[in-house]
Amino acid sequence: MTAKRVLISIDERLLARIDQACARNGFKRSTYLAQLAERDLHAAGGPGTTPTARSALAALDALLRDPTS
Repeated sequence: MTAKRVLISIDERLLARIDQACARNGFKRSTYLAQLAERDLHAAGGPGTTPTARSALAALDALLRDPTS
């Protein structure tokens, strides 16, 4: 996949927090922001996002915790 350079505007306090997180975790800023975007996009439409799916997953979790119920 080819990376594209983009220009974005971010509040300087938020940018400082991003840079601190990058320093703590050994990421480059671009890598960190790309991972956040990918995670957010996946979470927005991934499996288990509907109320019905969440309810079914919760029921399965309960069964796995207590197989007698």
